[in-house]
Amino acid sequence: MSEYFEIAYAAASGKLCLFTGTGFSKAVTDNDAPSWQGLLESICDLTPKPASLKAALFPAGGQSVLSLDEAAQVIAIELSKVDKKIHEEIATQIRAVALKGDNSAIQNFLTTRTFKVATTNYDKLIETLSGVTDCHSLTPGLPIPRSQSRVKIYHVHGSIDSPENMVVTSDDYFRFINGESYFSRKLSTVLHENTVVILGYSLGDTNLKAIISDYKGFSRSHVIGSNIFLISRSNIDQHIKDYYAHCYGIRVLDKIEVHDFFKSLNDALPEADKCVAQSIDNIRKVVIANHSFTKDCLRIENTFFEIVSSLAAIGVSINDARVVTALGSIIQSKIELTQENGAWVQYEHLARWLAYLASILELEGTSIEKVYLDAASHSMTTMRKGFYHGYSWDAYKSWINRWPGIIASNRALIRKHIEANETWPDALAVVRSA
Repeated sequence: MSEYFEIAYAAASGKLCLFTGTGFSKAVTDNDAPSWQGLLESICDLTPKPASLKAALFPAGGQSVLSLDEAAQVIAIELSKVDKKIHEEIATQIRAVALKGDNSAIQNFLTTRTFKVATTNYDKLIETLSGVTDCHSLTPGLPIPRSQSRVKIYHVHGSIDSPENMVVTSDDYFRFINGESYFSRKLSTVLHENTVVILGYSLGDTNLKAIISDYKGFSRSHVIGSNIFLISRSNIDQHIKDYYAHCYGIRVLDKIEVHDFFKSLNDALPEADKCVAQSIDNIRKVVIANHSFTKDCLRIENTFFEIVSSLAAIGVSINDARVVTALGSIIQSKIELTQENGAWVQYEHLARWLAYLASILELEGTSIEKVYLDAASHSMTTMRKGFYHGYSWDAYKSWINRWPGIIASNRALIRKHIEANETWPDALAVVRSA
């Protein structure tokens, strides 16, 4: 799966950031970590009239009139009547949460790789998994370490190390959203400079939506591919995937548990490790020194995924004229490889390369648009749904299986091009399938 190779490549090159929420803590504690609402309900038990407060804030079978941060503000007011502080009480409960279950796949990755973490969790579980001595744990209200570390963990909503600075109530959120803090600036920088994998998190936090939206504007203006992945344990409807891609530049990988994600990532790392140094050197030669990849190199399917990942590693835009020339040459060489005798696997590779590129980059209006559409026409008119001499059945499977993962605007662009220029039934079937 090319997405795992891309994430593994980012990890191997030290350009990976994990973005963790409550779901991650639940995964590594065998579901013992409380949900945000569950935590607030338990804190209600410390107030003078817990039953009536719970009924008002979390009505059974009904919709609360308050958001959770507003509910936290109400609980804070009630706790103050008995001389208690909500931040301290939450910190006490979070400190009691411990790792549980088989976390070996997660720990194997976290203890051996250099990476960053941005988290809205208050707990220190990821520090424990990564090895406390190898981590810098950065929390609002505490000094920022200046030395180097293998792992940097940014607690953007605070942590149990500094309870009074945790973002809990609506007052806290208001100050956080409207304040230009080190942590909000740092999170924005991390999104721009790394491949980001969101684990155990939803997009309900308005501040994080704003930061990700800011990143999306940057990626559009610089014509870089989407480098944010959302890992979801549940099935996500295609309409929602299109929404995430359009509004936030997020690629969704669904029906994946946190532990299974790390198992697959660990499997992809050995190949990524072998590729990083050589592929970065190669892409510099191709883009800057006007060299070309050999056909033997381009025969290998992973080559294209390495090329796209290494572009980000050397800090060049896909819309750079030199990059467009290189990509055009690469795609043209792949087309030539499909025309050799017995080259059926090359048709399959070409289809996968084109589908992958359309899943990470909005093509319309870029200088690579025409090169791409011409190649898509070639690929789709040399494929066939069933076994048929002279046409690639595997290329058809690659297109039809990957079509839903292509950015919605690109699906529309490709469909318009194919309908206007081709009559091949199987090509039309693919572009009209979603």
